[in-house]
Amino acid sequence: MKYCAIASGSNGNCYYVAKGDTAILIDAGINSKHIHLRMYNLGILPTQIKAVFVTHEHSDHIRGLSVFVKKYNIPVYITNGSYEGTRLHLPSHLVHIIAPDEVTEIGEMKIYGIPKYHDAKEPCSFLVSDGAHNIGILTDIGRPCKNVEHVIKHVDVLLLESNFDEEMLKNGRYSYFLKNRISSGWGHLSNTVALDLFNTHRTSRLKHLMLTHLSGENNSVELVHETFRSHCEDILLSVATRYEETEIFDVVNLNALQNDMRSSMCG
Repeated sequence: MKYCAIASGSNGNCYYVAKGDTAILIDAGINSKHIHLRMYNLGILPTQIKAVFVTHEHSDHIRGLSVFVKKYNIPVYITNGSYEGTRLHLPSHLVHIIAPDEVTEIGEMKIYGIPKYHDAKEPCSFLVSDGAHNIGILTDIGRPCKNVEHVIKHVDVLLLESNFDEEMLKNGRYSYFLKNRISSGWGHLSNTVALDLFNTHRTSRLKHLMLTHLSGENNSVELVHETFRSHCEDILLSVATRYEETEIFDVVNLNALQNDMRSSMCG
């Protein structure tokens, strides 16, 4: 499987996973023009996208959804609560209502819904599997739960939210209401909580950690790298940013990369 972050951050999220000629998006939270531009930069054809899976109804996850899927007649997989929350009126033939824990098959991939805590109507994250490799995309996690922990234990690739630094949020310019919403257990994961979650539940199976959904106001790429670097000496560590797409990674190539990293550590 191949994968990347097309956009990641509190201003918009869109993640790509592909197997063979079939690809899906998780969320479409930047406008359709920028989805197209970033896909072009990566050599991704919009016609490859066979489905969009939506985690929840907040604007940074659906901003470009309607225009993009209508243009290419792409089906949308979304929970009933999330669809009602979007207030979008998509053509009925494009809307596929799923349960938060449903399993959907698209081509050679199975997409598993992962119910979670977040301040949305019926949110879920997703795990994508081709039967040999598992990619977990876990953003907008209010607080860890058994579902999220289970995913981390069984993935080869983990895209994990590391949204805010606790001191930056505490001392920043956000209102008390917004600060409380973010850190309430229904909002987002701090760097500290994300690190503890990662360290507690990771296994030797994990080969790539990509930190995602960074706050533009209360976090920085440098701080996230500093927080996680010493804990990822034997795996690939990436940080997705709001400013540009990541490169496309291939899960098959990660085994060789991990072996090279371990050999250099032993040497």
